[in-house]
Amino acid sequence: MDLRLLGYVVAIAEEGSVSAAARRLNLTQPTLSRQLRELERRLGVELFSREGRGLTPTAAGQALVRRATTVLAEAEGALEDVRLAARGLAGRLTVTFAGSGINGPLGGALGRIRRELPRVDLRLAESFNDAEMSAGVLDGRFDIAVQRLPMRDARLATRAWWREPLTLFMPAGHPLAHSPEPAPLSTLGQIPLVLWPRDVSPRSYDEIIALCHHVGVVPRIAAEGRSAQTLLALVAAGFGAAVMPDSHRALRRVGVAARPLADTSTTLYLVWRTADTSPLVERFREVLADLA
Repeated sequence: MDLRLLGYVVAIAEEGSVSAAARRLNLTQPTLSRQLRELERRLGVELFSREGRGLTPTAAGQALVRRATTVLAEAEGALEDVRLAARGLAGRLTVTFAGSGINGPLGGALGRIRRELPRVDLRLAESFNDAEMSAGVLDGRFDIAVQRLPMRDARLATRAWWREPLTLFMPAGHPLAHSPEPAPLSTLGQIPLVLWPRDVSPRSYDEIIALCHHVGVVPRIAAEGRSAQTLLALVAAGFGAAVMPDSHRALRRVGVAARPLADTSTTLYLVWRTADTSPLVERFREVLADLA
């Protein structure tokens, strides 16, 4: 049924006469009367009965008015969703992120997204594997990734977003933990290391091993953990030190002290499909860029 006809029925019911409804709809009275008669003919029912100088919906008319009101509201809501989506103000957005992101600036950014874009259905997926995050953007599981070590692929666009130091998280009682100065890279050879398993996060693992090799240090790997919380728990238990982005200080693990690693830094990147023209993805990138 034409939504326009439903609007005519609702207007007649609300105004109580064809003439008043016609004025509201900017139609002539004969045109609206003809449309009403044609609709009643098609439905095979009388929608309005005359009472004095006005019209009152019949039982059939009341049923149609109730349903028409809902349908028209839904239709208007759908049009509003379309308009907002075209401006990047509504829709579904799936973001994958590393723990270093959510413990740092990304947490605040997501709060701003929630406040400024309340019509956006924001889906979040935490990952500890940089390759998996980039691959998920490529295959469409994620719209955008916030990660440290994105995959190099011409189909992926990347933008450096946030830079922070790498930090050595050590047992609080260790002698190396007490200096207020950044720890030199050679410190990596003076304490056993707690690392991500290479199969979980190969690029993070390789990054730390490369830092050791850069200063001629042979790393001693004491234990492995599959999450930041596990790594910090192993550090607190005295297994060794973990190299992670400085933002993990936000976890405030008891028994762990942190010293930035001298002359190191790590960058969070925004990663999305090069061919993605979604206004919502662009809007998300703009909000995060403002924060940086």
